[in-house]
Amino acid sequence: MHKTNAEGLSFISEIENRILDKVNAEVIFCPPFTSLFSIVNSIASSSFSVGAQNVHNESQGAFTGEISVNMLESIGVKYVILGHSERRSLFSESDLMVNNKIHSVKKSKITPLLCIGETLEARFANETRNVLKKQIESSLKGLVDVKPESIVIAYEPIWAIGTGENATVEQIEEAHFDIKSNLRNLFGDNGSKIRIIYGGSVNEANAESLIKIKNVDGFLIGGASLKVDSFCKIIEIVEKFY
Repeated sequence: MHKTNAEGLSFISEIENRILDKVNAEVIFCPPFTSLFSIVNSIASSSFSVGAQNVHNESQGAFTGEISVNMLESIGVKYVILGHSERRSLFSESDLMVNNKIHSVKKSKITPLLCIGETLEARFANETRNVLKKQIESSLKGLVDVKPESIVIAYEPIWAIGTGENATVEQIEEAHFDIKSNLRNLFGDNGSKIRIIYGGSVNEANAESLIKIKNVDGFLIGGASLKVDSFCKIIEIVEKFY
């Protein structure tokens, strides 16, 4: 929940001026709902994409304060974040709720960015592998014939989000390997080609070491994405070392 509409437009304009002509990495902005329409229009001629931070699974109805998939699609939104740890912990979203949203989004041309990740307690109890397996199987239950480009998985260890702490290279590599194995079990060869991005206190200082990790295909960036300099630097690092 950052940046007014005017602040968001100014922010993206600055980034466009700095990297538009040289960016090869896929860049997705996920602003608050209030800025989606304006930002979609502002980047229409660029290679950037826009994603929403959440969506409801129903297409319409008495759900005051909610936004539907077709509403997002109608204004040109291309991605939507589902199951973010804050939605799970602060707003009690379950794997079943996330699964319902996944199925609604899959009926559209919007690509879901599915977030999964373990708590510190689960990490200490050596339950990370089981937690990730359950979240993947439950959130993606009922999906068939999944194309690799039709979904993105974001691994975000909850204990490393906004804390300044970061999972070690070994921990991230192991988690991404397990995620890829679970996806392969569900969807065969297509599952092994699904992109897996990492989120958890990513910044310009650690981005190089993180993007070099096997099976890390990009980042879900939090605080560092709010500053033009750090965001552009991370994009440059991904282009250079991925």
